[in-house]
Amino acid sequence: MHKINLAILCGTLLSIPHWALAANNLPASTNVKPGVAEEVCSEFTDPKWRDAQVIDGVEIQESRMCNPDNPADIAAFVKGTNGISMSTLMETQLAADAVTMSNDIDGDGDPDHYIIKLEIAELNGHSPDMREPTTTFDIAPGIQPTFWVYAPKTRDMSTLSLYEPVANPLLRAPSPVIRVEQNDIVWIVLENSHYLPHSIHLHGIDHPYMDHSGEGNDGVGQTGQMDVMPGTSKTYVIKPRQPGTMYYHCHVQPHTHIPMGLQGIFIVEENRPNNWPQVFNVGAGQVRHPSVAVLEKYSAEYDLHYQSVDKELHELARSANDPRLIARRLNQEYDTTEATDDYYMLNGRSFPYTIRESLINMEENKNVKLRVLNGHTDAFALHIHGHKPMVTHYDGVDNGPSSYIKRDVHGMVPAQRLDLSLSGVDDGLNSFGQGVWMFHDHVEKSFTTNGVGEGGDISLVVYKGFADERGIPKLHGMSLAPYFTKEFWQGKYPMWQDYDAWKSLGLPEIRAQKEKAFVPPPPPAKLSDNTTPVTAADQPSIFSQLIYGLVLGISAYLLFLNRQRILALFKK
Repeated sequence: MHKINLAILCGTLLSIPHWALAANNLPASTNVKPGVAEEVCSEFTDPKWRDAQVIDGVEIQESRMCNPDNPADIAAFVKGTNGISMSTLMETQLAADAVTMSNDIDGDGDPDHYIIKLEIAELNGHSPDMREPTTTFDIAPGIQPTFWVYAPKTRDMSTLSLYEPVANPLLRAPSPVIRVEQNDIVWIVLENSHYLPHSIHLHGIDHPYMDHSGEGNDGVGQTGQMDVMPGTSKTYVIKPRQPGTMYYHCHVQPHTHIPMGLQGIFIVEENRPNNWPQVFNVGAGQVRHPSVAVLEKYSAEYDLHYQSVDKELHELARSANDPRLIARRLNQEYDTTEATDDYYMLNGRSFPYTIRESLINMEENKNVKLRVLNGHTDAFALHIHGHKPMVTHYDGVDNGPSSYIKRDVHGMVPAQRLDLSLSGVDDGLNSFGQGVWMFHDHVEKSFTTNGVGEGGDISLVVYKGFADERGIPKLHGMSLAPYFTKEFWQGKYPMWQDYDAWKSLGLPEIRAQKEKAFVPPPPPAKLSDNTTPVTAADQPSIFSQLIYGLVLGISAYLLFLNRQRILALFKK
C-alpha cells in the first residue's frame, strides 16, 4: 500500500506546475508604527460628576461613565433655569431663559407650563479665519464630519475656550432629547442662529395645525407657516394628550437637513403627581433623572439615537463661506438618491468613543428602559448580545402586554421608535448572565467607520463590577489601544500586527527591488506557414494536469508490479 501511495504521489508532484511551489518566496512582515493612542478616559473629568447626588432638590442618579453629564446641567433641565440657584446656573453654560417653568395648573405639585428655547449650531464648520474646522466635534479619533444641530440656548462661547476649538458640551450631535409631561402646555421657541432657513416638525407629537395666533404649527413651509429665516424665531405650541417616544426634525429640505443632524428624540412622559421630567438629555444616553412613571417599573433609563452620515454631503456643507453657494450645492447639485453612508453613530459618536458615554450599565435582576430612534437613512437592526429585550411600544404607542414581543434582533425603518424593556434576570431568555456584552446595529456596514472596522455604532452592556471606577469596562479580549489612534481610522495600521512575535499578520515588507515573477515569460513561439501560436486557452488546465499525473503514477506502479514479465519479454 505504501508503494502505491509513493508512486501516485511522485506522479502527482510531477504534474504540479513549478510556479505553485514558489510561495516560499513571500516577503517578510513589516512593522507599522501604530501612532500615539489617546487615553481611553481623560483624567480631567471631575470624578464627583459620576456620583449620585442632590442639587437644588433634584435627585440625580449615579453615572458610571467615563464622560458623565454635568450634574448642574441636569438640575437646570429638571427645575428650569428659573428654578435653580444662581451658583448652580453659573456652573452651566445655559442662558438664563433656556428652560423656564411655571404655573401648577392642575395642583399636582409640578409645573404645567414650559418654555423651551433652542438654537441651531454648526459643528466642524468652515470659517474664513482658519483652515481647520471650527467648533470641532470628533465622532472618532480624527474624524470630524460637519453637523447642524439643535441645542439648548447658551450664554457663553461655542467652544471650550479661546484656545480650544472643541465645542462646548451643550453643542453636540445628536440634537438633544426633549422631555415634557402629558397634558402640559409647552412652547418650543426656535431661535434660528444659523445662515439657512430651518423649522421644527413635531413628528408623532400631538399638536394643533394652527396655533392661537393663527400661524402654522406643523413646521412645513409648503402647507403652513413660512420657514424660520436666519436671525428670526418661531414658537411652536403643543399640549400633548398622549404619552410616548416621539421624534422632531427640520422639515426644510429634509433630504439634506435631517441627515445633517437636525433631528432628535422627543418624549412625552405619563402624567404623575410631583413629576419633574428632565427636559433635555444632551447627547442622549443615560437619563440621570427618570420620570416618576419610568421609576415605577425600571431602575434606569437610556435614550439611544442612531444616525448615519454621507461624507460627501457633510463636506459640501463646509465647502464655502457664502450660504448661497452652500444652498446651491446641497439642494441642487447633491443627489441624495446616489448617497452612500460612510459613518455610523450611536448618540453622536462612533466606536471607540461610544464606550466613553453610551454604555448601558446593568445590574442582575434589574430592568432598564431603552428608548430607541432609527435616525439612519436606511433600515436598522438592533442586536444586544446576551439578552433578548422585549418591545413594549412601537412609535410611542403601548400596544398592550398581549402584543409585547421578546426577540434578539429588532428591525426598524427610518424615523421609527421602539421602547424596549431590558431585563437582567439570568434565565437564558432575558439574560445569559453578567459580563460585558456588545450591542450594535446588525446591518454589517454599520460596524464600520468610513469602511474601516470594527467601528460604527458598536457599544457595550456592562454589568456592575465589570468596570473600573472611571467607567472603563474590564475587557478580556484584544487591546483597544489601536482603536484610539488616528492611524487606525486612516487605514494605515493592520489590526492584528502585534498579536504574535513574528508580526505574521502585519503588512508585507515593501522591497526596494522589483520582485521576480513567479511565472517566467514563455519562449517565443516558432511559427511556420502551416502552424499557429499556442494561446493560454490551449494550455492544459491544472485539473487535467492532475489527472495526467495520477494516470502516470498508476502506470508506473503497474510497470513496477509486472517488471519481471516485461524483462522476460525483452530477454526473448
